[in-house]
Amino acid sequence: MNLKTIINSQNHINTYKSSNSIKNMAEFVGIISSGQGTWGQVAGLCKQGQWEKIILLGPNYAKDFNLEGIPFDFIEFDPNKSITQLKEFFVEKLKDRFSSFNSEVSLSIASGSGKEHMALISALLSIPVGVRFAALTTNGVVIM
Repeated sequence: MNLKTIINSQNHINTYKSSNSIKNMAEFVGIISSGQGTWGQVAGLCKQGQWEKIILLGPNYAKDFNLEGIPFDFIEFDPNKSITQLKEFFVEKLKDRFSSFNSEVSLSIASGSGKEHMALISALLSIPVGVRFAALTTNGVVIM
């Protein structure tokens, strides 16, 4: 990983780690919801990533999602719940699923609604786990 430093307009120094590798990314979380055409992005990430654990969240109809030969946990949620109800539900279902208190997960929000995305990101940060976004590109899996 490369360490980059950025000086913002107020002369504060912010450091962050930049990584385009999936090393050390043991856990993958993804939403499979509205926009079935977006399920291919999630399927590709599941198949091409080197994950120790895959957790997928979706409404009832997403139970039809299949990754032949790739095990994953599926958490069904009600997309008609409010954003706060979804967040509370996600916290409850996810809080004991990560390997340590200092976990970092790779996350795909390629599928689903903004409400679902906000509830899931908020839940993960509340647990707390770090979040790195995962995307499938023409160059393979990229962690941002």
